[in-house]
Amino acid sequence: MKKIIIVFAIIIANFTIEAQVKTPQSSPKSTIMQAVGLTDVEINYSRPSARGRAVFGNLIPFGKVWRTGANENTTVSFSDDVVIDGKTLKKGKYSLYTIPKIESWEIIFYKTTDNWGNPEEWKEENVALRATVKTETLNRSVETFTIGVSGLDNNFAFLEMYWENSYAAVKFEVPTQQKATANIEKALAGPTAADYFSAAQFLFQSNGDNAKALVYVNKALDMSNDKPFWYNRLKSLIQAKLGDKKGAIETAKLSLAAAEIAKNQDYVKMNKDSIAEWSKN
Repeated sequence: MKKIIIVFAIIIANFTIEAQVKTPQSSPKSTIMQAVGLTDVEINYSRPSARGRAVFGNLIPFGKVWRTGANENTTVSFSDDVVIDGKTLKKGKYSLYTIPKIESWEIIFYKTTDNWGNPEEWKEENVALRATVKTETLNRSVETFTIGVSGLDNNFAFLEMYWENSYAAVKFEVPTQQKATANIEKALAGPTAADYFSAAQFLFQSNGDNAKALVYVNKALDMSNDKPFWYNRLKSLIQAKLGDKKGAIETAKLSLAAAEIAKNQDYVKMNKDSIAEWSKN
């Protein structure tokens, strides 16, 4: 009897799992990913629909903080610092709140993003930035709440919101000029020590031209004031591969000493093992 009850319970459990019904969300989720110049912008939000209801001034009261969407927080992420209304908003992820009014909206970027709707306790210290924008009246009715990024320029864009017959947009400026200039200057300055090390590592690990790999790792070491122990470790392996065991041992000793100072026991052991192996011949 006990076995029958257990089997019956398992059958019921499986039926319950299989019988779960999936239905469309009343406010479906949406994700927007947009590059503005060299800055990545991502928006995640849920989209409520009017469904015959008056929205602003009724469903969404004027003068009250609104979650700017439905369900969990609407979030906006910027991969770089941006400028809004002359103020800097640090790169990162923010929840987006608004205070709709008849002729303007207050746009609020809030630091915590794990609220369901409005925070249980509004904390002004969590407000990263506020901006007020004028609203426009659309000549058509928008059934479903929509957020977008448009008016794209290399240096700015607009975060736009539409619903019912209301339109609000806030301009944000991105640091394209600074980033592009920095990238150009870095490229024109030539390869870095890390670039040469990566090239040497690739050639060594892919059984490529180890003579050229040795040239690259030597350039990496020449450009490095601190002579990283992993640089010398790679050089010793390349030297050994080229048949220069004596040179490999001397280089491994340099790597070993630096690894001991850094207390990196993995590299200490690897260098000791290699020195012992290369010393046999």
